[in-house]
Amino acid sequence: MRFWKQLFDFYLNSSIHVALAVYALSWITLRTFNILYDEHVLYFIFYATITGYNFVKYFGLARFHHRSLANWLRIIQVFSLICFILMSYYAFHLQPKTLLIAIGIGIVNFFYAIPFLPKNLFLDSNQNLRGISGLKIYVIAFSWAVVTVVLPLLNNSYPINFDVIMTGLQRFIFVLVLILPFDIRDLQYDSLKLATIPQRIGVKNTRVLGFILLTVFFFVEFLKDELLPDQILIQLIMVIVTMMFILFSSESRGKYYSAFWVEGLPVFWLILLLLFV
Repeated sequence: MRFWKQLFDFYLNSSIHVALAVYALSWITLRTFNILYDEHVLYFIFYATITGYNFVKYFGLARFHHRSLANWLRIIQVFSLICFILMSYYAFHLQPKTLLIAIGIGIVNFFYAIPFLPKNLFLDSNQNLRGISGLKIYVIAFSWAVVTVVLPLLNNSYPINFDVIMTGLQRFIFVLVLILPFDIRDLQYDSLKLATIPQRIGVKNTRVLGFILLTVFFFVEFLKDELLPDQILIQLIMVIVTMMFILFSSESRGKYYSAFWVEGLPVFWLILLLLFV
């Protein structure tokens, strides 16, 4: 039993689960715009997500405790290196314009983790984009929207039209909502300087905001030039399910509630599309 728990924790801690979520949203984009499965861009996104997230999460630990790294962190480092190599392989198969946008997101990810800003901007020891008041949630949502909407379409030479922009807006909103349970969970641990939404408006109002954002997410679909009834129904299901997760979010929820169940919602969305559309 202990072995399976350790394996599951590795699955979460090594960012495989979050990479599956990003991969799922990217594939959803391809299916939404009737584009065939693009192995190169989807696998690139999957391995790049693992590489980027592990860099952000473990850069500080590796930098300050390199000689005394725990075994689990060493394993994650090796795993991340393998993913970086695989990411590089698939990068060579991307369109130049796709790779250019990916590099831009990578630079944002780099400065998200690396200390480079003046200390007087912070209440804690972090000097990176991650520590700027209220910025974190928007950086993540913007990055996910670009990676999961723009990259798959650009790599298939699909024009960035009005429907694509609306899909990008929906994706931005959806990711914002997915982050809310994490911020509620971490309310007692986050630095006040982060100014997360629950810190600013409280848990109850954060849930209300989540409901409002999901409502906007759903009705934006009706602004598009092309309406697909099956996908509208699936989006309605996703809105209801996500609202339930927001409703039951709290500071006392276990780590798996957000890290596995909430972060797994994009995979659930993809499964619905594959089964019924």
